[in-house]
Amino acid sequence: MNDFIHEGYFVLFVIITLGMVIGNIKVKGFSLDSSAVIFVALLLGHLGFTVPAEFQTLGLLLFIFTIGIQAGPGFFDSFLKNGRALILLSVALIGMASAMVVVAKYLFDVPTALAIGLLNGALTSTPGLAAAFDATQSPLTAVGYGIAYPVGVVGVILFMQIFPKLLKVDFIKEESDYAAQLREEHPSLSSCVLKVTNANIHGKSLKELNIRSMTQGVISRVKHQGEIFTPNADTQLFTDDVIKAVGSPEAINRLQILIGVPVNEDLTFDDRYLVNWLLVTNKEVVNKSIRELNLTALNATITRIRRSGIDLPPKPHSRLRFGDKLLISGSSDEMKQVRRLLGNDEKRLSETNFLPISLGIVIGVLVGSISIPIFGWFNFSLGLTGGVLATALVLSNIGKTGTILWSMSGSANQLLRKLGMLLFMATVGTNAGSELAAILHSEGLQLIVIGLLITFIPMLVAGLLGKYVFKMNFITLLGVIAGAMTSTPGLAAVDGKTNSDAASLGYATVYPAALVLMIIVSQLLTVVL
Repeated sequence: MNDFIHEGYFVLFVIITLGMVIGNIKVKGFSLDSSAVIFVALLLGHLGFTVPAEFQTLGLLLFIFTIGIQAGPGFFDSFLKNGRALILLSVALIGMASAMVVVAKYLFDVPTALAIGLLNGALTSTPGLAAAFDATQSPLTAVGYGIAYPVGVVGVILFMQIFPKLLKVDFIKEESDYAAQLREEHPSLSSCVLKVTNANIHGKSLKELNIRSMTQGVISRVKHQGEIFTPNADTQLFTDDVIKAVGSPEAINRLQILIGVPVNEDLTFDDRYLVNWLLVTNKEVVNKSIRELNLTALNATITRIRRSGIDLPPKPHSRLRFGDKLLISGSSDEMKQVRRLLGNDEKRLSETNFLPISLGIVIGVLVGSISIPIFGWFNFSLGLTGGVLATALVLSNIGKTGTILWSMSGSANQLLRKLGMLLFMATVGTNAGSELAAILHSEGLQLIVIGLLITFIPMLVAGLLGKYVFKMNFITLLGVIAGAMTSTPGLAAVDGKTNSDAASLGYATVYPAALVLMIIVSQLLTVVL
């Protein structure tokens, strides 16, 4: 029995089980959620239990890859719109931590290699450690990392739990504010019935008027001489026609200026026309633009695109993604062809194809292993996690390569992501816990305090800057801090507090930059110090 309970797989699931039970316990509204797993792992690791390191790598790969796949479609848009502020905050955090290491070296006479190891351990940067060890060729780098890493892992988790309490943050309000920000960036669509009163457009076609480009709106129905139909590019508008316009409030206003006045009239199709929501599940149309789809040939018009719960105005260059929901109006005789063209198979959304997952991870590992010489000073590589994350972000943004869809259903993503997170935290915790006693009984206490300060002070300053100077959404801010600290357990701690993907997007935005910066900083500090 004694041999049995020390089996790695058994210990792993005992840690996960106990962690989930403890994480669900709430005291005055406070709970550790999934992050309780790492505290159980630390305790059992201290008592001599171990989990094979392979589980850590497997968990890390699954967790990072699913984060990238989920965040990818919005990552590049986010980076272009507000990524500059997020990256600047992460640079400030890492810069402050590096400055503290320089101070510690000269104030407490800490050897250079040991100090750089403390920096990477406090910021939980394994790629940075590899770069530092390569530069120093000193075992003291690994010693410093080993001393500060447990403090860094636990410190980030505690910070994610305590900091929101100190500032009395209302997560429900922050989720609501984030949703409102998304609605502002992607306004909800409305409709309006207009009567054509502008004589200047009499007899002109929608193609000639260039309606979509000029107004950013869509004309979904036209009533001409008592007949209601779906228009196409060649449809002409005449004075006293009645049209139904769809778009954002601003687009509706522009359509009124161009076409005419609002009227109270119901443009309901007769039995020959249908208005249906259809799902994009056919691989052949994924990544095609609306122009390429050419639904007008089937006498059908896309009037709305719903993606991840957000309504988007359809534009000729809009490219379709797997799982998009399209509001389509058109002839009942042709709607069956449109349905077959798009797929409209809900079962496909719940299926999980493991080929893109395994192939994506393989590509990511290979990308992370590429080493690039930088001006002959040092070799740079993204490392395991950086390569997998960068690959997942790019692939999910591409959406499709040949017949392979780089996407995953929400339920499948959530399951694999949580599994990866639990495997990772259980293994990291036992490995760190096994070293606690030895560290505490040596002269490492001073180094632990230094590592603790390097972990907490930059996070605290960055948190205050993000909230009060950059005015960031707090959930996004926590994700940015976790990303700058390259802490997947830290992100897991935030994930347990909210259903929003704001933290994941913030994490994914700064994490690649933080990895790169930590590698560069580790090399530069070796030269400077």
